[in-house]
Amino acid sequence: MAQVVVERRSIDVIPDEERHGTAFSQFTLWLGANLQITTVVTGALAVVLGGDVVWSLAGLLAGNLLGGAVMALHAAQGSRLGLPQMISSRAQFGVRGAVVPLVLVVVMYVGFFASGSVLAGEAVGKLTHLGPVAGIVLFALVTAVMATVGYRVIHALGRVASVVCALAFVYLGVRLLSRADLAHLAHQHHFALPMFLLAMSLSASWQLAFGPYVADYSRYLPRTTSARATFGWTLAGTVLGAQWSMGFGVLVAAIAGAAFTDDQVGYVVGLGGTGLVASVLYFVIALGKLTVNVLNTYGGFMSLVTGVSGFRGQRVLSQRGRTAYITGIMIAGTAVALAGRSSFLDSFADFLLFLLTFFTPWSAINLVDYYLLAKERYDLPALSDPDGRYGGWRWDALLVYAVGLAAQFPFLSTGFCTGPLVASLGGADISWIVGLVVPAALFAVLGSRRALPARPAPAVAGAPGAAARPGPVAD
Repeated sequence: MAQVVVERRSIDVIPDEERHGTAFSQFTLWLGANLQITTVVTGALAVVLGGDVVWSLAGLLAGNLLGGAVMALHAAQGSRLGLPQMISSRAQFGVRGAVVPLVLVVVMYVGFFASGSVLAGEAVGKLTHLGPVAGIVLFALVTAVMATVGYRVIHALGRVASVVCALAFVYLGVRLLSRADLAHLAHQHHFALPMFLLAMSLSASWQLAFGPYVADYSRYLPRTTSARATFGWTLAGTVLGAQWSMGFGVLVAAIAGAAFTDDQVGYVVGLGGTGLVASVLYFVIALGKLTVNVLNTYGGFMSLVTGVSGFRGQRVLSQRGRTAYITGIMIAGTAVALAGRSSFLDSFADFLLFLLTFFTPWSAINLVDYYLLAKERYDLPALSDPDGRYGGWRWDALLVYAVGLAAQFPFLSTGFCTGPLVASLGGADISWIVGLVVPAALFAVLGSRRALPARPAPAVAGAPGAAARPGPVAD
């Protein structure tokens, strides 16, 4: 089959004849997506907010492993279903009810687009000598173009970024360690449960935030691809990349202090050198951010189309419609970036923990349904039919989702809200653990009682001929 560079598919099922690639592609994509400046800032927050080096590194690793495992379980759905991630939410919430988590997902994409554009805009502005505002706008335009091209260019970008950014981080790590008194940092450790859990929350939220779109980038894999291989390579890439970058951030924050927090991009580049070396590092920072911002833009596009199609019934989108959706996300994200760039660090910490509150219940419900209740098999045509077996609105799942949200608030500690039980736990935030366990247990009970219509399901994911019927082209 001749390779098509510009993607034609959106939320429709990928037919077997268009499937390609290997599970290893998930490793390079998620390694490249994590080796970037925002991940560094996320790790640095563990120290900036009061943690020490040793226990911050341990907490971040624990959060990356736990959150990464949840995220990789979502990735394994892609090759099995051949669908973008949020379409599968219709099996739990209903064809139209899935719009509830989808609204929050789109907010997430816009927020991450904005935060990435702030840091990348600084790098592009320095590299082009146009300044940060022009840098943000230029970076956003390039991001939108690459997201419009689609799946193949995203994976190609991930492969390039995984190599280029890894080499840059090795070089920067050597430069940083030459300035560090590691023995001094290692001896200044004291375990504090609230700080340890904060570090876990930062890295777990980082990983869980990938959950609503991770299957978007595995859905073209051949149906015969091992789910275990997809899970393993995704987990390896995302944990290695995130822990590497976050560990670098921990050391930078501990060594540099205010010099880093006042100018994250400037300090990292200055650490590497001046002149040509500085220019190369500004390019690497922009490349790393481009990789993940293209993911955010593409995922936002998929989520918007999924939400709208639940009410309009369309499954196939024209190129003009695709461009319009992506342009809308770009404009919204750029506007937020320009408005909030002066208070980036404080806003970003609260944004991460805010996201964690809303996506842990969704992940719990989705994974329990897919792996435990549906046994990895969905009626694909019914995912587009509000009168079909999954219905328009599934109130049991929406109720569990609401309970999952409510159960977290007593344990939540962010700039937006501090729950009444936080003080009794010494300030520790365990809301995300509650947000995984409570809805998972409730949905396992309620979901098992769902009575699906006893009728043939001719296109069940995993069975031969499971591709969905194409719908009309619509803008």
